[in-house]
Amino acid sequence: MLARLAENLYIYVVDRDFGFAPNPFHGYCTLATCKARIRNVAQIGDWVMGVGGRRLQATGKCIYLMKVTEILTFDTYWSDPRFQIKRPFRNGSNVMMVGDNIYHRNATTGDLIQEDSHHSKPDGSTNISNLETDTKSVKVLISDHFYYFGSAAPSVDLSSINYKNGINHQKKSFGNANVLALVRDIEDKYRKEKNVVIDDPFNFAQAVKRVDQGTGQIV
Repeated sequence: MLARLAENLYIYVVDRDFGFAPNPFHGYCTLATCKARIRNVAQIGDWVMGVGGRRLQATGKCIYLMKVTEILTFDTYWSDPRFQIKRPFRNGSNVMMVGDNIYHRNATTGDLIQEDSHHSKPDGSTNISNLETDTKSVKVLISDHFYYFGSAAPSVDLSSINYKNGINHQKKSFGNANVLALVRDIEDKYRKEKNVVIDDPFNFAQAVKRVDQGTGQIV
């Protein structure tokens, strides 16, 4: 499933890498929280790449690359039997704690529920700031064609596609031969590692922590 010219690459800096956003576990790489702008515009067939920055001391390295193979809403993601294993369980293993299937609507009121998760307050109650940020898009990007490197992130030639780390994501077209070549190079080199967690997330040892996107605090 090599990249095609009609596709786009959305690239951004993964500020923290807990295994939550993206969540590469259980055979699917999913982006269900954060990066609402990418989740709003990416289409099936597009690619998303998360690269490291200064906080992770991984500038110029590829943390993950995923091809969007399916798009669900929060409610369909929550109810899909395949992804119930991605619901968070805060008393479980690190993988269970960082489950990203955290939003669904109350069947009676229609209000969005935020499950006790990495994006909740320390007592498990709703973190309104995170809820408002995450739900600027109700789309969940799903991939069964991905490469997740985590803390084994390899260096990639981002200068070849005129990318420099910044606050917002950048959209690169596969009409640019260098963009196509960058993705194909990763596919060629890591074909045997497709759809597996090659190494733990950078911040996996802190999976029990909670993150507030508004303040940037980890508690």
